[in-house]
Amino acid sequence: MFNTLSRGFAAAAFAASFALPAWAENITITDTMNRVVEIPEDPQRILLGFYFEDFMAVAGPEGYDRVVAISKDTWAGWRNLQWQTYAAALPRLEELADVGEVDSGTFSLEAAVAAKPDVALLASWQYKALGDVADRIEAAGIPVVVLDYNAQTVEKHVQSTQILGQIIGAEERADTLAGEYAAAVADVEKRLAALPEGAAPKVYVELARKGRDTVDNSYSGTQWGSVIDQLKANNIANGQISNWGKLSPEYVLTQNPQVILLAGSGWAGRDEAVVMGPGVDTALTHERMQAYLGRPGWESLDAVKNGQIYGIYHGGNRTLYDYAFLQFLAKAMYPEAFADVDPQAALDRFFATYMPVKFQGTYMTQLPGAGD
Repeated sequence: MFNTLSRGFAAAAFAASFALPAWAENITITDTMNRVVEIPEDPQRILLGFYFEDFMAVAGPEGYDRVVAISKDTWAGWRNLQWQTYAAALPRLEELADVGEVDSGTFSLEAAVAAKPDVALLASWQYKALGDVADRIEAAGIPVVVLDYNAQTVEKHVQSTQILGQIIGAEERADTLAGEYAAAVADVEKRLAALPEGAAPKVYVELARKGRDTVDNSYSGTQWGSVIDQLKANNIANGQISNWGKLSPEYVLTQNPQVILLAGSGWAGRDEAVVMGPGVDTALTHERMQAYLGRPGWESLDAVKNGQIYGIYHGGNRTLYDYAFLQFLAKAMYPEAFADVDPQAALDRFFATYMPVKFQGTYMTQLPGAGD
């Protein structure tokens, strides 16, 4: 159950809504759910529920001077190394109000209203999960704008980016980012369309969060499953699970995937996880990946015998730079068609151009010597 306003606080919030600053100008936003929302022009107090790196890419590091509240656990908890990296570069992040987290039921309407934002930016999944709590945010005088990079479509990526540009007053930068994203994906799709019949490999992806001895989620039609489908490869999870879930070790062995993807990240308290992300030494990533090859029967898999074991940064999917992962996996699956594509250079350029931290760490890698 979400934390909601007490009766007394609700009355105070209702009264306070009439005392919000009178803005000389408002602008109208059509968000990713096709909701028409009126917000103050040039808002100076923003509640940011998700998409922290995407906001930063569009707004620049100074954009966080406008942010007054975040859903902290979706950053510091879900992407701990990423959070630490940006908090070191932008110490103000540690001072932002925390409104709680939607999935765990700790989201606090009281905290959201107390932060006095001019606008709340929420992910589509957050808005839908909040239900009438989102309506109550708006009833307190705080307009809600919905973004959606989770849809994993060029259309929603572009729209979300342009919405951020419109809100922040960075339309030109947003248009450049959106155009670069669309062009990169279009290039991948053009190359895929020219592939011969029968080129698609069998692929297994696993969230490498719990270590070798505990099977974790695979994906079908969402997250990395959506990327595999986009690359026209054969995802062995399709038809076995809905969205995400575990595949049995026996099933994976019978399917004999030709490519295995281990999705790593910088989770807190996960000592056996495949660690990836900012500041991560690739040698450590490879050490954690290598442990997975010790699973019973994996030595007989084509992916292992042929050295087709890849690590991908889980925190980078469904972002403005996820086209680099699309390029990386396309090159892994179809090396000849993507021989001239340099995904790491694309990622380096994105961070150098748009982000406040110098790129370093491990975001995509092939396990060396896996087939030896």
